[in-house]
Amino acid sequence: MKKWVKITIISVSSVVVVSLAAFFIYVSIYYHATDEALSAMQSDNAVTVTESGGHIIFEPKTAEYGFIFYPGGKVEAKAYAPLMHKLAENNVLCIIVEMPFNLAVFNINGADGIQEDFPQIKHWYIGGHSLGGSMAAVYASEHADKLDGLVLLAAYSARDVSDTKLNVISIYGTSDTVLNAENYKKNLTNLPSDTKQFFIFGGCHSFFGSYGTQRGDGIPTITREEQVSQTVSYLISQWFLN
Repeated sequence: MKKWVKITIISVSSVVVVSLAAFFIYVSIYYHATDEALSAMQSDNAVTVTESGGHIIFEPKTAEYGFIFYPGGKVEAKAYAPLMHKLAENNVLCIIVEMPFNLAVFNINGADGIQEDFPQIKHWYIGGHSLGGSMAAVYASEHADKLDGLVLLAAYSARDVSDTKLNVISIYGTSDTVLNAENYKKNLTNLPSDTKQFFIFGGCHSFFGSYGTQRGDGIPTITREEQVSQTVSYLISQWFLN
């Protein structure tokens, strides 16, 4: 009997060790921010960039709108600096939440406390890219009364927010072959009937950030700068209309 107990313990321990090793190998391989993204991490006359408490903050001189952003799965948070910096240039306070192992699923409540840190901001949106967008939707479903809206970049909501007053904006590129089109369409019913969808013609999955080309993505026919510029223009026009 003791022999079988010992064998069982050794077997279980081996499985745990192998599983942990596999997990750490998996999360150690991720998409890194490009030099261009790192350049956007620098402050300038219009935007002050700071890193504090697991957040990357892009703060304009004046702002009424705040945007809390969850990065895509296995993508370094700094890769989204060009998009956030550009939004901040348009008077939107932007905060990227850095995720454990670069996976938003491990910090769905990462937005907690941010609004309280910036009481001067009157309107708050949360959103994210890909997996980050889906996890931001989970957070929005549980805090809809404290948010003005939800932004989904190449993402969908598996949580039902259709009965909320959230202003939902969904944006994706027509050359995106990473986003599961079937799941995207299926989960549209989870969004309010007045959800605004914007298609970036020639845009791809990877170009919302600056981290190179994501495996399995389509071939874009526009530049990353063009995709970011269109995304910013659309968000600004929608936010300031509400």
